[in-house]
Amino acid sequence: MNPLLSLAITATLILYVVAMGFGMARLFRGPSAQDRLLAMDFIYVVGMLIMLVLAIRYNSEMYFEGALMMVLFGFVGSVAMAKFLLRGEVI
Repeated sequence: MNPLLSLAITATLILYVVAMGFGMARLFRGPSAQDRLLAMDFIYVVGMLIMLVLAIRYNSEMYFEGALMMVLFGFVGSVAMAKFLLRGEVI
């Protein structure tokens, strides 16, 4: 692997971890439930991006499939939580 690409991937992963830390802070101390839900969505997206960067780093297709599954479950969870916040019930 190119040393410049390796450096860029490492820097990207570090910045994603920092971004996930900010999302976790908002998740734990968000003033409202809507802020916490938005933070949860943000964490799912950053997790998916981390999986995609790891797929590039290790040249593996399994990470792409894992990222797809992570986003699908994150979307379903977000829809369920939003429906619960609006109506008070999921089903």
